[in-house]
Amino acid sequence: MFGLFKKTSEIDKLQKQYEKLMADWHKLSTTNRAESDKKYAEAQKVLERIEAIKP
Repeated sequence: MFGLFKKTSEIDKLQKQYEKLMADWHKLSTTNRAESDKKYAEAQKVLERIEAIKP
């Protein structure tokens, strides 16, 4: 109940975005290689942002 109004941190948001991109990358890896590579590149940029923010 107390966590109901807790705001998510930027790292949590980026982590969820990274997980979604990696899932999309995995799905596309068997059907469309070019789009798969784009998703992977986006995921790597998000991961770099996560690493830059972490203390």
